[in-house]
Amino acid sequence: MAAVIGEEAQTIEEVYEPYLLQIGLLQRTPRGRVVTPAAYAHFEMEVPKR
Repeated sequence: MAAVIGEEAQTIEEVYEPYLLQIGLLQRTPRGRVVTPAAYAHFEMEVPKR
């Protein structure tokens, strides 16, 4: 994500990530961060099937 928007990784972790977690678009899991179904809905995309 940092590379795509041209921000430092630390900035993403300190500024963007808490907000995305708070509004429910991102979730922390034991395997890392995961985009939630709400994020897909926000961008009018279908949730990928596993």
